[in-house]
Parts: sequence; C-alpha cells; structure tokens
Amino acid sequence: MTAPAHTYGGYSETEMRHVLQRACNAVGLDSEGAEVLRGHTNAVVRLRHDPVVVKIARKGSRYEDVERTVRFVQWLMARGFPASPLHDVPQPVIADGHSITFWTYLPQHDQPVAAQQLAEPLRELHNLPTPPIQLPEHDTVGAIGRSIAAAHALPASTQAFLSERLERLTKELDEFDFLFPETVIQGDPQHRNALHAHPRAVLCDWDTISRGRREWDLATIEIHCRRFRHGAGQYQPFVDAYGFDITTWPGFTVIRDLRELRMISTNARKIAQAPHTRSEVERRIEGLSQGDTSMPWNIL
Repeated sequence: MTAPAHTYGGYSETEMRHVLQRACNAVGLDSEGAEVLRGHTNAVVRLRHDPVVVKIARKGSRYEDVERTVRFVQWLMARGFPASPLHDVPQPVIADGHSITFWTYLPQHDQPVAAQQLAEPLRELHNLPTPPIQLPEHDTVGAIGRSIAAAHALPASTQAFLSERLERLTKELDEFDFLFPETVIQGDPQHRNALHAHPRAVLCDWDTISRGRREWDLATIEIHCRRFRHGAGQYQPFVDAYGFDITTWPGFTVIRDLRELRMISTNARKIAQAPHTRSEVERRIEGLSQGDTSMPWNIL
C-alpha cells in the first residue's frame, strides 16, 4: 500500500512550490532553493537568496484573517513591541487564491527560546491598550467542538469520548470566575512560537491572536513545559519572571484540560492531510482516557 504523500499546510509539495514562486515573483523575491521550515499547520519556508521567511496560510484560510494578522503585527511593530518583524513589502499577497505573508528572517541559536524568555513579552502583550484592529473573541470551547466534529479520521466512539469530555469540562468552567480582565492574548504562546532576537526574545505566529483571558496563555506555557519535556526547571523561572503562577488558581485544572483537549482535537482534525500524525494523536487520547497528565507528548 502506497504511503500518503506528505503535505505542507494542506498543499502537496508541487502545489506549495508553485504558490510560493508566484507570491515571491509578486514582491520581487527569489523562491529558488527555498527550505521548508514547518508544514503541519501553515507552510513556512525560508528563502535561500533573501533574509526572508514566507508563510503560506493553510489551505482554506480566509484572507480576512490573514490580513487582520498583518495589520495587528504592523501595529505592534509601530509600538516597538517585541514581535517577529514583517518584511517590508505590501502584504498579504494572494497567489492562486491563497494568502501569503513575508517575515524578516532572524538567525537562531541551537537552543530554542526558554519559557523564562517568554515572560516579559507575554506580560507586555497582556497589558497592551485596546488595539485599533477588531480582534475575534477567544473561544476555546467552540474551537474544540468544531475540531471534534471535523475529525473524520477518528472512530465515532473516539469522537464521542472527546465530545463528552468537552461537555463535562465546559460545565466545570462555568463554576469559576477568571482572575484577570479581558485583554489581548496570543492564544498559543510557547517555545516554538518565539524567536531569539537581540537583546531579547520576540513573539511570532499570531494566527490565534484574540481578545480573551490571559489565564489561557499562562496555562499554555505550563502545558508546554510539562508535556514537551521542558520541565519544571523551565516553568518556575517563567513564573518568577511573569509574576504569577497559574497553577495556584482553583480553575487551573479545568482550563488546562480544555487547552490540552484543544491541542489534541486540532491535530485530530488534520490527520487526513497529515496521516503521519495519527499515532501521536491516538497516544495522546489514550493518555486522556487514563487520566495521565504527565505523559510526555511529541511535537507535531
């Protein structure tokens, strides 16, 4: 049986390269020999001949969402906020109906950004004034429900298990009051969504930017430290630098479990286009069914 072809953001490699070439031609860049950096969600490519990273939005992404991200990051850059900078070309670019953005390439160290380095920019983000861009309301519960419904590669019994878990956690969430007021949140702050940039780390990947409660961002940091082998040795310095430990809040376990369920359901929805991820998704779901909160996860 022939193994399914690998895809990048939902594109075959041939299709992705064609879109990349057309987008680069539109802004005077050379796509020849470009290197794929990531492909599970969006196709992220580093150009060989220019210090530029190109991000082809996942197939099916709305232009309006990508345009909003560009305008938001432009606002951050104008404020001097530590964000990965956009390349200075008119964007987003549309190629074959797909949305493409261009970012300044920042050379990276061998070591990824540590959790502690995320604390200062994340706290600064959480204390920004209301931006002049209409951001969507953060909706973890709704996003999980949509992903479970679209996870057609899973057996019906597994979808039912995830749906029942979502229903229970949603009821439990209603029993808690959030500690902090609504603000701008990144939505997925983690080691891989930040880059080294002298003199400090900068945040990147703003697809999940929204208005919501910072508790979701803080729980995400804790999850990544615990699940992806960064450990308490990274989490405690983050807490010290940020100035608050989300695990001390009584509602933490509920939003932790919802955030993990979102991470699982989002990847479950993508199995059809990324079949190599199935075993990891199934392993995570089995861990949920066993109540295992310490099992390490593998990056997808």
